[in-house]
Amino acid sequence: MNQLKRIHAHTLRTGIDFNKFLITKLLEIPNIPYAHQLFDLIPQPTVFLYNKLIQAFSSHGPHHTCFSLYTQMCFNGCSPNQHTFTSFFTASAKFNSPRHGQTLHARLVKSGYEFDIYASTALVDMYAKLGVLSYARQVFDKMTIRDVPTWNSLIAGYARNGNMEGAAKLFDEMPVKNVISWTAMISGYSQNGKYVDSLKLYLEMENLKDVQPNEVTIASILPACASLGALEVGQRIETYARKRGYFKNLFVCNALLEMYAKCGKINKAMELFEEIGARRNLCSWNTVIMGLAIHGKYNEALQLFHQMLGEGMTPDDVTFVGAILACTHGGMVKKGRELFKLMSNKFSITPKIEHYGCMVDLLGRAGELQEAYKLIQTMPMQPDSVVWGTLLGACSFHNNVELGEIAAEHLFKLEPWNPGNYVILSNIYANTGRWGGVAKLRKMMKGSQITKAAGYSFIEEGSHVYKFIVDDRSHPRSNEIYWILDEVFTKMKNNREDIFECFS
Repeated sequence: MNQLKRIHAHTLRTGIDFNKFLITKLLEIPNIPYAHQLFDLIPQPTVFLYNKLIQAFSSHGPHHTCFSLYTQMCFNGCSPNQHTFTSFFTASAKFNSPRHGQTLHARLVKSGYEFDIYASTALVDMYAKLGVLSYARQVFDKMTIRDVPTWNSLIAGYARNGNMEGAAKLFDEMPVKNVISWTAMISGYSQNGKYVDSLKLYLEMENLKDVQPNEVTIASILPACASLGALEVGQRIETYARKRGYFKNLFVCNALLEMYAKCGKINKAMELFEEIGARRNLCSWNTVIMGLAIHGKYNEALQLFHQMLGEGMTPDDVTFVGAILACTHGGMVKKGRELFKLMSNKFSITPKIEHYGCMVDLLGRAGELQEAYKLIQTMPMQPDSVVWGTLLGACSFHNNVELGEIAAEHLFKLEPWNPGNYVILSNIYANTGRWGGVAKLRKMMKGSQITKAAGYSFIEEGSHVYKFIVDDRSHPRSNEIYWILDEVFTKMKNNREDIFECFS
């Protein structure tokens, strides 16, 4: 930077024009304000310099400056080219302005660059990021030549907007795929809750010779492993990531941290948390606090929460969900109330519906059902099915018919299709000897044609995750599986009889 300042001073003394060189180098640093000041001193800037400055503001912001420069450019009679529009479309996506994007699209067509592959790809990407997929598809379909980034932009747009069927169709039609194509699909499936599809595609990608997962791929697939409990695959991914040096990426570390926490390896998660050390961010702290709380290590979770505060890390709403959840698992009602108040009083965090749900769970488990109900009544937002379901669950545990009926009534309106609510209320009636209520609920379910869906489980075996239900025979080796199961059952039965004989 000092050397560039000396060159600038030399330019001012000698009158030699080094502005193009200086602006280019300043934008590489980047020192955009300094570059902009030099740019304003040039009487007739070239389209190259306009493009360089627009590109810089497009990448680093403020994005509205791009539009000011474009207006200035046109006013000074400097005609934009395809690179100008490419940078502008990127800025429009970040500026979240469909109107500006459409205006620039029209000017692109008037300028004769409609079929330039780079400008058109940027246009597809802009519309996709803005969520205007119909326009993105129109531009895509008009393109006579498409490269891999063009396909990737549209696939990512479909995935981002939850249309995984559309994304998958494009992915299958794609003539050539790169790591970004595979990652967009893997990430899309994972972010849309299609974890089995995400993992299946990742395992398929692992077998490719010409495409290998990168840091983004790893950070995208690990949440799917966490949600499925695919510990074996997750551990193999960790080995791969370490060999590749991906642990320098905090997103990868945090994703692995979540995987171990959700898969029950909380001690392994703590080891990794310590390994991350000074690089830990709020996500790292939140993941471990939540993991400890869920696994019943409520004292350790709260200790970590206070350690976090002691190290000067400011908590957010997710942190408090974890901390209150720790109180719930530890039955620490008083501490939970304190934390709930601390959110707004000290950290100016407005409690969300998740925090109210945690408090209802905390109070309900402790038998403070009336207080839990009063809290629901004072919520600034409408209680959702999770909040009422939590209260209903607490009423089931404590056999409270009155509040159970109130909670169930709200749930019947919010999710009339859910048979679980009918079953829980029916159990409350049965436990308190109210058989008339049980019969009434059965009649209601039958009249509304509500049936209880079959429960299912996942099991990981040989790097594959299988889904199965009761008496499931969909697996191609189900006959062998059931034969072994019968053998195990027979041995258990014989061993039990041997034990009874020893005591008789």
